[in-house]
Amino acid sequence: MRLIGLAVVLSVSLILAALVAEGEQRGRVATVGELVNNPLLQETLRRGLHELGYVEGRNIVFESRSPGSRLPDLAAELVRFPVDVIVVDTTPALQAVR
Repeated sequence: MRLIGLAVVLSVSLILAALVAEGEQRGRVATVGELVNNPLLQETLRRGLHELGYVEGRNIVFESRSPGSRLPDLAAELVRFPVDVIVVDTTPALQAVR
């Protein structure tokens, strides 16, 4: 369980670092694809991005999908969509996006 928590923290840190680097370009709107079932992870990600100066609808947009039986279709949709980063919370979602 500790390894999963560590993996989530490291993943969110990498995502935030990538978005901060891209966010330095003035006027750029970052697009985050979310293939997440965990509302706590979604809230944590959004709160962290807000603390870094991202405001939803102004300089960041979220494309959220709730994985279920259509996981491969939703993952393919996000991959085709022009997102800057895709956030997942499970190994099956990661494999579908990959």
